[in-house]
This record gives sequence, structure tokens and C-alpha cells, in this order.
Amino acid sequence: MSFIRPEAQLVLARWREAILGVLVTMLGLYWTTIPGLLQWVGVAVALAGALLAFTGLQRARFRTGAGGAGVVSVDESEISYFGPFNGGSMSVRELSMLSLDPRSKPPVWVLSQPGQADLYIPVNAEGSDLLFDAFAALPGIRTDHLLAALNNGADDVVVIWAKRPTALH
Repeated sequence: MSFIRPEAQLVLARWREAILGVLVTMLGLYWTTIPGLLQWVGVAVALAGALLAFTGLQRARFRTGAGGAGVVSVDESEISYFGPFNGGSMSVRELSMLSLDPRSKPPVWVLSQPGQADLYIPVNAEGSDLLFDAFAALPGIRTDHLLAALNNGADDVVVIWAKRPTALH
């Protein structure tokens, strides 16, 4: 028997890293009030907690829920999607473009790779929160642009990231 309502559990699960980061920061700040070596350890713990809170805020903004169609798996920079009607896998290193198509219900991530058909992954697919780390590994990606496109409700396809063409000379 749980003493927390299911809706509250979902909110806590979404914001878990941010909450943990705030608690760690508070602990570190408390330790800075104690003179001696613990004061310096407290500074390091507070900085680490602030970093954890920042990344937790980004991850919480990326999570849009679960229960969508299909399952996402990320293993050694290989993104796999197993859906009821389609699926596939792509290497993060080989991606040429990442975009968000908000016109479909639910919105879908569109992963493009040369020589392969585009891979469409619903934003609420089971395990889609794993995509944040995979997308963050793309060279030159702006996570603030990614989060803004996901949360601002665009009307048309938004290109989040595209690989720069390599110069031949």
C-alpha cells in the first residue's frame, strides 16, 4: 500500500534528479558552516549538487511521460526503437539530422541517417528518457534548443541538429 497518490509519484519521478540535486546542495551548504576540512568538502558537495540540479532540470523538461507506443533502447550509442508497426536502430555517430515532428499525435523524434529510412520515435515511448543522453552526445547540439522545441508546441517540423558537411579541401 502506497501513501503517495499515483499522480504525485509521477511528478516526483519526473523531477527526481533535480530534487536530489537541491538536497545535495543544501547538505553541502550546511557543511560549509562547519569550520575545518568539512567546510571545504561542503563547497565541493554544494557545487556537485548544483550541477546535479541543473542537469536534473534539463532531464525533467525532456521527460514528457510514458505509456506511448513502442520501446526505446540505447546501448553503446546505438538507438533502437521497437514499435507496434515499425522500428529500427541507428548509431548516434552516424546520424545526419535530428528533428521533432509535432504534427503527429503524439509528436515524434525523426532520426535521419544516410542510406537508411528515417526512424520515427514517439516522444512518449517507453524508455524515451534515455534519448536525452544520446542526443546530448551529438557534437554541437544545443540542449536548450532541443528542450524549447519539445516544450513550446511548434506547428511544423523543427530541425534540432544537423551534421555539418565535411569540407574536401
